[in-house]
Amino acid sequence: MNFNLYCGNGAAMEFYKYMSSINFTKTTLEGLNAPHKGFKVYKDTKENGLCLYITSGNAKTFFVRKRINGKDERIILGKFPDLSIENARKKAAQTKGEIAQGIDPQEKKKAIRDDSSFAEMFYEYIEKHAKLYKKTWRFDEVEIRRLLPHFFKKKLLTITMQTIRDEHQKIGKENGLYIANKILQILSSMFNRAIEWSWNGKNPCKGIKKFKEKSRERFLSAEELSRFFSALQTLESKITADYIMLSLLTGARKSNVLEMEWEDINFDEKIWHIKETKNGTSQRLPLSENAIEILQARLENKGKSPFVFASVESKTGHLVEPKRAWATLLKRANIQDLRLHDLRRTLGSWQAATGANSYIIGKSLNHKSQSATAIYARLDIDPVRASINKATDAMFANIKK
Repeated sequence: MNFNLYCGNGAAMEFYKYMSSINFTKTTLEGLNAPHKGFKVYKDTKENGLCLYITSGNAKTFFVRKRINGKDERIILGKFPDLSIENARKKAAQTKGEIAQGIDPQEKKKAIRDDSSFAEMFYEYIEKHAKLYKKTWRFDEVEIRRLLPHFFKKKLLTITMQTIRDEHQKIGKENGLYIANKILQILSSMFNRAIEWSWNGKNPCKGIKKFKEKSRERFLSAEELSRFFSALQTLESKITADYIMLSLLTGARKSNVLEMEWEDINFDEKIWHIKETKNGTSQRLPLSENAIEILQARLENKGKSPFVFASVESKTGHLVEPKRAWATLLKRANIQDLRLHDLRRTLGSWQAATGANSYIIGKSLNHKSQSATAIYARLDIDPVRASINKATDAMFANIKK
């Protein structure tokens, strides 16, 4: 459940129902377990109004919860342990004192934003927006830091449309059109949020055209599948091999497969219930016999973790994208230019090759619009792909091996 900036709505109030009261000590806070998803919230028994929330990434942030002008708001104080418990209590007391005098700390913060730096806007964006509303917030944080480190010392008012255009062009040439467009989108969202938070500048990203991206049409051919399956069996990590195979057999997005939980698998009905997909909807995904076989084998060594692909080495508690193993797999299979996401496209392409229409393919892959399935629909009438129909049986025979 989202942790809203304003806590007056039903969702946030429902979230606060599960807030626990504890005495904030260094030992207690260091010992808090991060939730698998979403947030956990705690309030201090010593300083009234002082709270802390912990994310699934184990980030711990102090805040004051207070009613201001009829709204239930939270005022961010800082992160633990960068901000000590003693200083958090002092800042909480000071904040409550200002509110008692009629001063709105939120407005006080906003008043200085005209002279804010990019770094200040960036941190507020990550904390107040990205972490709360974007599943891809880690990507946003990492890529902005990686590609725009020189922005962090700039004042917001010095970042012009030409500044953004130059960076967009540079990233496009050096890192590719897709990532350049993604960075432009993130920057535009950041400036829009700053304006919402009473920054008086203009969004310098507005009016800059994105690069025209070429639709990617890569998927595994019949000949590549044979080598792919053979190489997959040579991987040293069984959990990684199972993850890759299930990604192909389900056509689900990699984040959903990585986060797959046992409670969401119905073995009797052979259904995987995905609580939330990228487009914000849930999905009931039918599981093939091959997929069920893999899951049943993993169930025998389930352990206590809720995750199908559990990992004690990961902060999330589940497997993270196995980039090194994927590179090894492709090298052993002698396959070029294949991404993990292309396994999803592979399933859709083989569905089309065996006669499925766009509606069925879009439904199985949980596409939001039918236009997204155009590449698969074209394969039905593409004579070059006609031979794939004859190889379908061989494809699933290789999977069973």
